Amino acid sequence: MNWDWIVSACLGVGLAACCGFRVFVPMLVAGLATKLGIIGTMSGFEWISSWTALFLLGSATVVELGAYYVPWLDNVLDTIAGPAAIVAGTVLSTSFLQIDSPVLDWGLGLMLGGGSAGLIQAGTSLLRLGSTATTGGLGNPVVSTAENAASFGFSILAVLLPLVCIVIIAIILIYIASRLARRGRVIFTKPGKQ
Repeated sequence: MNWDWIVSACLGVGLAACCGFRVFVPMLVAGLATKLGIIGTMSGFEWISSWTALFLLGSATVVELGAYYVPWLDNVLDTIAGPAAIVAGTVLSTSFLQIDSPVLDWGLGLMLGGGSAGLIQAGTSLLRLGSTATTGGLGNPVVSTAENAASFGFSILAVLLPLVCIVIIAIILIYIASRLARRGRVIFTKPGKQ
């Protein structure tokens, strides 16, 4: 069994899923880890550890983290972050998948990385919407802080312990998917028949 392939797939999908919490944090962590020689990307994705990319990702991370603490801007960012998380998740997972076929590589990157990032982003958007509805936005900074911590924590975990991270991410994805499915059933049932 080729363990390198499994570890690289777990690394890519783990980092990609973290894009659902924050778009730029996992990319910055991946770039720094690549620059430090802790991990390596596939050929063609070396740009992620260039000084220019690290500067841009670092700047974007600071802006993104700060913007989520602005009461009205956090909900606006969730609208933009959905598609951006899918794109970032696809790029990150594809950059670590060790597959010789570009079509299969990008296809799996989109399904596994983009899908997991999109699902987590949907869950965090609903969490923030619920926080806004129940606390008038006063609880949103707490939600933002938790998301920031999750993004950094899981990204670092994905780099250092990718197999452990993928198990934790899988549990989170299953939980979010079940909550979204349950929420969808409640919305689409007739009143009085819940």
